[in-house]
Amino acid sequence: MIPANDEKNLRLDKSIMQLLEIFGDIRRPHIVRDMILSALKAGQEDDGRSDLKLMNTTLKEMRYTSKIFSPYRNLKKVTVFGSARTQIDHPLYRMAYDLGKKLSEQGYMVITGGGPGIMQAISEGAGPDQSFGVSIRLPFEQNANMTLDGNPKNIMYKYFFNRKVAFLKESDAIAIFPGGFGTLDEGMETLTLLQTGKRNPLPLIFMDVPGGVYWQKFFDFCRNPLLESEYISASDFSLFETVDDIDSAVEKINRFYYRYHSLRYLRNKLLLRLKTEVEMRRIEELKEKFADILTQGGDIRLSGPFPEEMEEPEIRHLPRLVIDFNKKKFGRLKALIDAINQD
Repeated sequence: MIPANDEKNLRLDKSIMQLLEIFGDIRRPHIVRDMILSALKAGQEDDGRSDLKLMNTTLKEMRYTSKIFSPYRNLKKVTVFGSARTQIDHPLYRMAYDLGKKLSEQGYMVITGGGPGIMQAISEGAGPDQSFGVSIRLPFEQNANMTLDGNPKNIMYKYFFNRKVAFLKESDAIAIFPGGFGTLDEGMETLTLLQTGKRNPLPLIFMDVPGGVYWQKFFDFCRNPLLESEYISASDFSLFETVDDIDSAVEKINRFYYRYHSLRYLRNKLLLRLKTEVEMRRIEELKEKFADILTQGGDIRLSGPFPEEMEEPEIRHLPRLVIDFNKKKFGRLKALIDAINQD
């Protein structure tokens, strides 16, 4: 005899599978099944309306985010943060406009918060076809900037945390201009995710006009009380760069993807997918220089694709570096990728 709970689970599974079949064209049914089960359990466990509303809105916002970005997955995107209060006659505004224009000319799309100031300048420079807006609904009225108003690639969010996920999940590089609390929050969130390995390495560039001291003062604070008190590590400073001209910023983004393509963790190994192979002589140099981020007795070696990567046929041909990474020093991992990108 089947226990009552087991019988209920069998009926539930059957009903969910029937529902998926009726709806049709479900590409990853095992994941959707788990999402449906989570929703049902939330309905059982909820003791107030607000929790369910938060979960529902979050799911809707993230689904819509995926829908909007999905057609552009093969295009690299640069997220740009900066103050909404920067005026059109400020040198930073012109610099942001020029950066947006240069990125667009180089084939990048841009992602901003959709508002005025630095966000508007970047979108104006890149143009509406190359721009995404990741906007937030605030208690006071804030419309999308002129470039993004009415643009189907402008997404409005209720929750900041969903918006931040979109900013970082969809970007291949991040540039940060001077700004207020919101800009600093976005910058520190990015640094935290990179430092802890919750976001794969990418170019993170803090920008200011020539002679500007905004980021200099900020990182002086990071070097003195933070580093001196050992709240952060010296290698964390490899996670980012500061620049004062747009050509240098774009060159650093391009350089990061000169040889490096992407990465994946598999079987306690780190796989770096590369556009071109690294010479054996260079691999030996890398093993010596970056021995501190390898597990005990660990190695760095060339490899082809693993069987688990067969669902990604578009990158099957790429050479791999298999690294016994200790998952501790992500600033040093970024430095390793930078070294791989050198000629």
